[in-house]
Amino acid sequence: MSVTLPESVDAWRMVSARRSFQGELPVVAMKRLGEALASTEGTAQYELDFGRDEFGTAYLDVRVQAPLTLTCQRSLEPFVLPVTVDSRLGLIRSEREEAALPPNVEPLLIADDGKLGLLDVIEDELLLALPLIPINPDSELPEEVVGPGPEESSSEGRPDNPFAVLRELKKR
Repeated sequence: MSVTLPESVDAWRMVSARRSFQGELPVVAMKRLGEALASTEGTAQYELDFGRDEFGTAYLDVRVQAPLTLTCQRSLEPFVLPVTVDSRLGLIRSEREEAALPPNVEPLLIADDGKLGLLDVIEDELLLALPLIPINPDSELPEEVVGPGPEESSSEGRPDNPFAVLRELKKR
């Protein structure tokens, strides 16, 4: 196990050596992820394991846990979403090799020189784990959007049904 995360590694050597990396990364170190967040506070816990499966396919297991601060699209208030990533990436040299990967394995195309940026892999997986429309499960719609509750509205203060008005116009 290695605690420090190197900037880049030779992916094929890491697979042969069955290397593992684990540690913490500040969220602020991930620039692309930071652009999608309301705040870059917090740290991400990661575990990366290189190896080969029973079919000889090279893989990288990525496990990341991070509390990410997003903007709720319902209330427009920031909230912390605990994100957990647990994925297996099949390391391939060319796009032709993608078809040979097992169905639960995502492809990761490795450059010709074999170099792989581990921070980029962690950041990519966290970006893919973000919800398309972040909504805080504890939030409620603002009063001006919801309007008065059923007990607050009375039938007297309600405007006429627009179809009733049309019906009266049609009778004329």
